[in-house]
Amino acid sequence: MEYVYAALLLHRLGKPIDEQNVRKVIEAAGGTVDEVRLKSLVAALQGINIDEVLKSATAAPVVAAPVAAPAAHAAAPAAEAAPKEEKKEEKKEEEALSGLAALFG
Repeated sequence: MEYVYAALLLHRLGKPIDEQNVRKVIEAAGGTVDEVRLKSLVAALQGINIDEVLKSATAAPVVAAPVAAPAAHAAAPAAEAAPKEEKKEEKKEEEALSGLAALFG
């Protein structure tokens, strides 16, 4: 994930997204550079118009924090609520990943 962030930061600053610049960003943030990921990212972004990708990307919906349930609903078993929460979290992850996948497509 940090490699994508580094690429987006470099793009925003108008700097070339190359191995040297991505390495500098990651190291400056205190990370350790994985050469395979670094080379993969730079290769995947060759020829990609990041501005167009960002314009067409869909943002993940913002979900408000759950409000305390009324007393009538408080008696519902917690086991029924857990699968719904897991499905929502999985859906959010899938949406976020599909947005990121557009950067590499």
